[in-house]
Amino acid sequence: MKDNAELKDKRFKIAHREAIIGVVLVIINFILWFGFAYGLGSGDPASYNYVLGLPEWFFYSCVLSFIVMFILVVYSVKFLFKEVSFEEEEERGDHT
Repeated sequence: MKDNAELKDKRFKIAHREAIIGVVLVIINFILWFGFAYGLGSGDPASYNYVLGLPEWFFYSCVLSFIVMFILVVYSVKFLFKEVSFEEEEERGDHT
């Protein structure tokens, strides 16, 4: 059973929210990488198109996806994540 104080601590709610954001970012990264790598790279290598000297599937799955994910992670950390203190909050009450 979880401690009642743990259930009321807002840090756990924030941590769960940020963990879900992290999992969503990983899923987006995988979908972008897998979609471009196997969507564009599954054809005949003789028919590949090239972007900046790299095969199109590699450029989009590894270079462009990295740039997109970098921007999404920076945005998430800057605007969606919150600063949380690791210190225990003292119980408020009369302790004499």
